[in-house]
Amino acid sequence: MPELTHRRRMLVLAICCMSLLIVSIDNTILNVALPSIQRDLHASTSGLQWAIDAYTLVLATLLMLSGSTADRIGRKRVFMTGLVLFTIGSLLCSLAPDLTSLIVFRMVQAVGGSMLNPVAMSIITNTFTDPRERARAIGTWGAVVGLSMAAGPLVGGVLVESVGWRSVFWVNLPVGLAALLLTLRFVPESRAPKARRADPVGQVLVIALFGALTYAIIEAPSAGLASVLPYAAVALVALIALLVYEPRRPEPLIDLRFFRSVPFSGATVTAVAAFAALGGFLFLSTLYLQNVRGLSALHAGLWMLPMAVPTFFCAPLSGRLVGNRGPRLPLLIAGGAMTVSGVLFAAFEAETSNVTLFLGYLLFGVGFGFVNAPITNTAVSGMPRAQAGVAAAVASTSRQLGQTLGVAVLGAVLASGLSGSSYATGFVTASRPGWWILAGCGLAVLVLGAVTSGHWAHRTAERTAQQLETAEVRQPVGAGR
Repeated sequence: MPELTHRRRMLVLAICCMSLLIVSIDNTILNVALPSIQRDLHASTSGLQWAIDAYTLVLATLLMLSGSTADRIGRKRVFMTGLVLFTIGSLLCSLAPDLTSLIVFRMVQAVGGSMLNPVAMSIITNTFTDPRERARAIGTWGAVVGLSMAAGPLVGGVLVESVGWRSVFWVNLPVGLAALLLTLRFVPESRAPKARRADPVGQVLVIALFGALTYAIIEAPSAGLASVLPYAAVALVALIALLVYEPRRPEPLIDLRFFRSVPFSGATVTAVAAFAALGGFLFLSTLYLQNVRGLSALHAGLWMLPMAVPTFFCAPLSGRLVGNRGPRLPLLIAGGAMTVSGVLFAAFEAETSNVTLFLGYLLFGVGFGFVNAPITNTAVSGMPRAQAGVAAAVASTSRQLGQTLGVAVLGAVLASGLSGSSYATGFVTASRPGWWILAGCGLAVLVLGAVTSGHWAHRTAERTAQQLETAEVRQPVGAGR
């Protein structure tokens, strides 16, 4: 891809951030709308979990395929296809007549969304070649997540109260269409120097692993452990098959060699932990504010601002810190703040006081604001540029998998704890184990940030990059075609 002017690079970044905005804001808006959807479509707690997880699950299973496909046939082409599918899926969600239809249409959205974020990150990685400039661009990218958190609950609250929950999907339509037209005009096409072959067996195994695991977790409280054990077994078999099958392929869907890099492995696990905390945090907070405190959707959205605003301001600061000092300090701040937030709710019942509730939300927002930039930067910066799409897709998959597991696990814990009790009388007690899990996720971020950012870890990243580049050079011409 030819070198672009600074102004053109900024425009490409803005267009890519538009795609992130609609994908990110979709979840924060939908969380505010959950109680309204529950009443209108007569959904159970597990039904609400599926309304969220059907989207994140499909994203998680298709992101790596989309990333490698974009590297092969063209990033701009795949990106535009994703915008079209996501916009159509949003329109269908707004017309869903029942919960089953909504879940199916959310999956259509997710197919499009899988072609957006990892491909956009690959476009950014190949547009911003200077490491410091790239870190700042990724920091801006992370700030958009904060913007979606700040705007999502407020916009969602206003729309739910004034028009109804269906209108929360309308926000995606003008942004998606504008991003599509701007991409067509201004984003240059790019692809990896060598095409990579598809891996249908690996893709099926990933779908089986993520799908069966999520189903087992969500349905366990209502169906019982005996009923979900076959699905847990399917997930285990799929995982073992992936570990055996993928290393034998010259161009696997999941290149397990990436995980020889300690920073990359650390970023992957950090992404799972951080986004599991986010998914569980939003799910528990929304149900508490509206179903226990009895707040309206708008007032619940206002209560989410102490979390959203720090995320918005801390994300670009984190990007600058990563560019100037590396990922360690942002990860330590993120892990510490998220851990303390979880402990406030788990040990001190922060929900029961406005002061502690505000402080818990504030700390979580600071932690999440600092965590995104070091994850993304660490995942893609140590890899050869030809592998940028796949590396970014693995990082994005980890995020979506984490969010899927967060909603599934904390929702299952909540459902088990309630066991016939109403939200008003049993929520705080039933949610306490979930908050301890969230605190554990924050502690994992803290420990991983300390362990995976030292000199030893950086040496493993350098060796891995050299091995990947050597393998690409040695690959016979046409082997990926």
